[in-house]
Amino acid sequence: MLITERYKDQIHGVLSCYDRVVLRGTLPGWNYAQGMTSFLYANQIRIFDYPSFAQLLRGEIRDNAEQIAAENGLEIEYIRKIKAFRKEDRIQDIVKERGTHPGLVHIFSAMETCTSYKPWHDKKTGKTFLKPDSGKCLHYYFYFIDPELGLCFLRVPT
Repeated sequence: MLITERYKDQIHGVLSCYDRVVLRGTLPGWNYAQGMTSFLYANQIRIFDYPSFAQLLRGEIRDNAEQIAAENGLEIEYIRKIKAFRKEDRIQDIVKERGTHPGLVHIFSAMETCTSYKPWHDKKTGKTFLKPDSGKCLHYYFYFIDPELGLCFLRVPT
């Protein structure tokens, strides 16, 4: 059954686009400095321990990506120069070779800019909190074929 048939009573119009639908999601309590500060305080994690807290999460994401790749007989392809080629073109070549059956197609990883936080102590107010910061972190791109939606990808920053 098509997704449009399943939800026809809830569809009020038609949206046309070129070739994709983009869905974005974040962890609501973590996607801004004050939210992450509140999370750390609520979980009794010192603000200046944030870098080691984040390092553990980064390691878990990396380990999970490697486990998923191994379970699917894939190697994670590291992209050294992000503009060297189009990921979509590489994926199309892989799909031609593997077929269009549902499942994981490929995993890329690349260093890209990302937002982060840095611990800060304000001497005037005496408060310790996280401030927004930017840097580079490893991102994973999980390309997969969904039975209903077709070719999809999930971008996961570490």
